[in-house]
Amino acid sequence: MKSLGKRAEGLRLERMEASPRWAGAGFRNVAPIAPGLRDTTVPMPTLREFLRRGERRVPDAPLPVLDPRQTWLHRPDTGLRTTWLGHSTVLIEIDGYRVLTDPVWGPRASPSVLVGPKRFQPMPVALRQMPEVDLIVISHDHYDHLDYPTIKALVKSKVPFVTSLGVGAHLQAWGIAPERIHELDWWESFTLPSTGLSVTAAPSQHFSGRTLKSRNATLWSSIVVRGPRHAVFFSGDTGLTGEYARIRELLGPFDLVMLEVGAFHPAWGDIHLGPDHALEAAVLLGNAPLLPVHWGTFALAMHAWDQPPERLLEAAPGFGTHLVMPRLGEAVEPAHSEAVTPWWRSPHVEPLKAQAPAEPPPTAATTPLPWPLD
Repeated sequence: MKSLGKRAEGLRLERMEASPRWAGAGFRNVAPIAPGLRDTTVPMPTLREFLRRGERRVPDAPLPVLDPRQTWLHRPDTGLRTTWLGHSTVLIEIDGYRVLTDPVWGPRASPSVLVGPKRFQPMPVALRQMPEVDLIVISHDHYDHLDYPTIKALVKSKVPFVTSLGVGAHLQAWGIAPERIHELDWWESFTLPSTGLSVTAAPSQHFSGRTLKSRNATLWSSIVVRGPRHAVFFSGDTGLTGEYARIRELLGPFDLVMLEVGAFHPAWGDIHLGPDHALEAAVLLGNAPLLPVHWGTFALAMHAWDQPPERLLEAAPGFGTHLVMPRLGEAVEPAHSEAVTPWWRSPHVEPLKAQAPAEPPPTAATTPLPWPLD
């Protein structure tokens, strides 16, 4: 099955084995599970519990969305704007450049089109409707972050990929030209040629693998995207780690942090944040505005689908954290973001509404072209 990907070999594998993170047969985290990060009194969920569709794990109807395409025709006033498209897919517009994180347009977080966690929320825009981007960032190789149908659709584009060590083997096996793939170890950076745009891989506390036999055969990373004037932190998937303080010291300060808040369980505390640990992580990172991701698209845990945003809204004042929680497809500038409106409390089917442009539409000569996907 091609969607499973491919294991690294040759020079790629040699580079992986030279990493300080390599431990004989795979990658490892900086430190063992820290005391207090995992509730050992809570049993691990069973497969039957995971597959059960109870406990409000999905909303009753599609969530309200906005169509951001008109807004994308105009540069952000502040130089930094983000559009959350679902789960961990975010379009970052930073100092004149566009970066897309963990693009997942496929119907399932699974190697199969027939079984596995199914998307309960459609993307606000089709992949073919996306504007041209400068970089695609992929944090690690789990199915809800590295999506085979999406990557196959991007084969004909010229956009570079920046990802963690070993993940390039999957991309290359699916048709992405090797010169478009840039794999990073933690603390390594890639700078887009002739630009001031850089991407740095940083520590996270997670794991990897697209099969049981390939566990930890590729690296997982958090990501720092830096332009000439702004910097954004993207957690990928992670548990709470003291490395965040070091990331702030070496790669900060940040104008926005995007942290995963969904698909957590008390027994998984070492590999996923959840809302409470996300707020602690935000403080370690300097307490910049927080855009929560990794929720609102797939049911990947046992908690209610809206538990993460509700808990964030309740707990954030105690941390002094400013939440940036736009609707799906709503392009927002963190410096101009207002108080959170809990839009998710009344999910309903709503027609796509275009965000009004701040100025007259540009001429055809300056309108971004769609990606060459076909």
